[in-house]
Amino acid sequence: MNNDIWLIAGLGNPEPKYDGTRHNAGFAALDALAADWGISVNKSKFQGLWGQGDVGSHRVVLLKPLTYMNLSGNSIAPLANFFKIPSNHVIVLCDDVTQAPGKLRIRPSGSAGGHNGLKSIIASLGGDQFPRIRIGVGTKPNPEYDLADWVLGKLPAADKTAQEDRFKDIAAAAKLIMDGKLGEAQNKYNH
Repeated sequence: MNNDIWLIAGLGNPEPKYDGTRHNAGFAALDALAADWGISVNKSKFQGLWGQGDVGSHRVVLLKPLTYMNLSGNSIAPLANFFKIPSNHVIVLCDDVTQAPGKLRIRPSGSAGGHNGLKSIIASLGGDQFPRIRIGVGTKPNPEYDLADWVLGKLPAADKTAQEDRFKDIAAAAKLIMDGKLGEAQNKYNH
């Protein structure tokens, strides 16, 4: 196991029609990290687009699974296995329909909480012991509203701005997690 290499995966759906949807918050955040850290995410393998670089003292592999959300683990697990990255060094960025737009929820592990992308990763990695940064995209307008329609809907401009305003915090939180300071990341950025 290589303890100084990390995998950060941003979840989303690959077709252009999904750009800007709530479900693609992980893709948007990963694109921001890649730009911020100067890592090109343009290699095609492991059913995804990926790239690697150095962030501080850490080797980091950034990944956008192209499997569609519900099969995200089919991309993440093979890449993690290839680089011998333990699951506790896999950080997942994904949308969270229980949080308001612009809110972050950082967790060291835990259940999928109804998120099909996380369900797939838990199944593929063989457990839920991986950190995740869940990005608020807002709750459904009413209980009858179809969840799939909601997460595949486009973010209104104000919500998109609220989300983008947190990308620097997501980068800072990811760095703290890689430095072994997940609790500090939660204290600073879980809001």
